[in-house]
Amino acid sequence: MAELKQMYKTIMDDNFPDTMTIQFGDQTLKYKKRSWKVPDGSTGELIEKGLRYGENPDQESAMYELVDGNVTLAGCSYIEPGKGLVSAISDEEMIQSGKHPGKINLTDIDSSLNVLKYLMEKPAAVIVKHNNPCGVAYGTSMSEAFERAFMADRIAAFGGCAVFNRPVDKATAEAISRNYLEVVVAPEYEEGTLESLQSRKNLRIVKIDRIDKLADYRKYRFIDIKSLIDGGIIVQQSPLNAVVTKDDFLPAETEYKGTKYAIARKPTDAEYEDLLFGWAVEQGVTSNSVLYVKDGCTVGIGTGEQDRVGVAEIAVMKAYTKYADTLCFKKHGTPYANLRMDIAKGEKDQALIDEIDTETKAANGGLQGAAMISDAFFPFRDGVDVGIKEGVGAVAHPGGSLRDFESIEACNEADPQVTMVFTGQRAFKH
Repeated sequence: MAELKQMYKTIMDDNFPDTMTIQFGDQTLKYKKRSWKVPDGSTGELIEKGLRYGENPDQESAMYELVDGNVTLAGCSYIEPGKGLVSAISDEEMIQSGKHPGKINLTDIDSSLNVLKYLMEKPAAVIVKHNNPCGVAYGTSMSEAFERAFMADRIAAFGGCAVFNRPVDKATAEAISRNYLEVVVAPEYEEGTLESLQSRKNLRIVKIDRIDKLADYRKYRFIDIKSLIDGGIIVQQSPLNAVVTKDDFLPAETEYKGTKYAIARKPTDAEYEDLLFGWAVEQGVTSNSVLYVKDGCTVGIGTGEQDRVGVAEIAVMKAYTKYADTLCFKKHGTPYANLRMDIAKGEKDQALIDEIDTETKAANGGLQGAAMISDAFFPFRDGVDVGIKEGVGAVAHPGGSLRDFESIEACNEADPQVTMVFTGQRAFKH
């Protein structure tokens, strides 16, 4: 066990080359391996190191920044050098390396930015763990956005990566310091904030000043490369989100066996805002996925399941679980699971948990009036019925199923009626 613990503390040397070149026909992309000057764990002296390790402590890993070349294929020009975000973090921007970043830390930052680039109009915070959002929220201030995102799933947010689209101020820094995170990223840190954050010695504190230009990255494509176990490679274009305003949604309507079906109720302005917010978050969620959002904050996020009705149910279960935990923490200052243990040991009254369970059930885990978002169409109405049963008010999905009429009918039959829009595009992420 001691050896295993030591593995997690070790910064591996990697044997990957300093430069990498990829040839696409007669077009060339050139990359440079990244490293930073970080304190040596035993001497404190600055040493030059790349990534801590890969997805696991026994995997060497390296990150490369695109430094030269560009590719244009069939009229599509991919992102050019000079626009680096995560791959361009400098020594100065690695304000505190903490335990030194590994591959997962940096890909979590990247996944956060992929969501945040669609949420630049208001203060927003994204907390990611294992490349999936734990909580995402707007706020009237940066500290409110963080508190909402964190409390949306404070269980999963433990040890997560928090990324902000505005400078971190004192109130936000103090809120961060009260909780355990692995990584904090912002475009800037206001005076007096770093002292509070650096009290957490293992926290990685990163500045990416190009975050204020994140909205520009909505239009950039990059070349997405997946390696196979046989050494083969699959190459694809990165996706572009086509739904960035409410006018980009399509009316939920279809025809089946000569009969036309259309959604009876259009979304309200508030529902459109949540539908757009949810579709933005969906860009960073591993498929198959279904998520629920309300008032610019995630309520339940279901990720990576094989069937759509199953992931809709999992997201509901998570919403109830997180709602109860948040309620317990606010009322009693302890996690829901801890309160249950205290009751089992006879140290606390059963009535405390019964009250939380009753309130959670009455609020349907915070799902009443929420928007339900799916990254692919619902093949049957059973997925939509899961959300309707919990009181959702709006649904967004790509549309295009042979049985879209069933989902439309489910919304029209609901009491009160549920609205629905189509996105016209899928948002799978593997």
